[in-house]
Amino acid sequence: MKGLPARAAALILALGVGGLLAASSGLMPIKASSGHWAPTEWFLRFSMRRSIFTHSLLIKAPAGLDDPALALKGARHFESACRSCHGAPGLPPSPVARGMLPPPPELKARVEGRRPRELFSVVKHGIKLTGMPAWPVPGRDDEVWAMVAFLRLLPELDEAGYRRLARPGASPPPFPAPAAQACARCHGADGSDLGSGAFPRLAGQPAEYLRGALEAYRDGRRHSGIMESAAAGLSAEAVRELAEYFSGLPVVPGVPPKERDAQAIERGGRIARRGIPARKVPVCAACHGLETKRSKDAYPALAGQPAAYLVLQLELFKEGRRGGSAHAHLMEPVAEKLTPGEMRDAALFYESLYLRKPDPPDPQGIDTTEGRL
Repeated sequence: MKGLPARAAALILALGVGGLLAASSGLMPIKASSGHWAPTEWFLRFSMRRSIFTHSLLIKAPAGLDDPALALKGARHFESACRSCHGAPGLPPSPVARGMLPPPPELKARVEGRRPRELFSVVKHGIKLTGMPAWPVPGRDDEVWAMVAFLRLLPELDEAGYRRLARPGASPPPFPAPAAQACARCHGADGSDLGSGAFPRLAGQPAEYLRGALEAYRDGRRHSGIMESAAAGLSAEAVRELAEYFSGLPVVPGVPPKERDAQAIERGGRIARRGIPARKVPVCAACHGLETKRSKDAYPALAGQPAAYLVLQLELFKEGRRGGSAHAHLMEPVAEKLTPGEMRDAALFYESLYLRKPDPPDPQGIDTTEGRL
């Protein structure tokens, strides 16, 4: 019995040396074309499933995962970033993806029955040695949950349903192409967000603001796993053309807001026109205007923007997770002073407005230098 520990140690050492020699010999196959042995594949899949379950235990899904606008946002990004590997209902993956090991799974059956927290864990963190990447921006869990909202719908979709959700049939804009065609998938060929309420409306926005936003996304200064990916390959000329194109589009009437809270809109109007002097919250309209876009063209016009989008931007500013152009730092101290209710009120007010082109003299009588009525 006394020699048992020594023999065990010698066996472990021999196995370690043998494994090292086998690895250094180069005889062990790493070819994707050869596949895995059946026991190896079972072990890897079992380990992966258990790891996903364990590492997602403390993740809590937010309310609102059934929101159609959230699923729509995830669907449009899936079409541009994920479908080539995973395919979609009626749409096979690319031949390149089929040559990967392991091959990216067809998701319609794979996600059925999965808990939202498990889907979130995979989408946010990716999976090592599979080609499944982590979400490009760690601080944008809201975007990850949008993808989860879409994946929960995927088992119910046929090809026609997927195309309606992820591949809108609107005619692509004639200029500039192809960059504007990619933008139109979410924002609409007319810059109206296709009436979905899931994306910001670009038509009529100042070209300077749009140019600054695209440059910030492209350079990683404004944080979004969706938009950084979309803007990453844009040249300076493409950025300029896109900004001028969408800025020059006529503004079309928006879809009536789903939420008609007259009292909230009235409270939001007071914030937009007067600020909150007691807490040194400035007048929104001084920079962002009301129905007429005014002030510096480096700032966005907020009239007619979806309330959910505006609330999200304020939350990101407040938490220091948004980033942006050279003027983004001006909004962070403002957002810090707003309560969630005040954010919602101001957002509902601006959503209720209709953006018009600047029309001097200003009918609202706002002093843009002092920020007062």
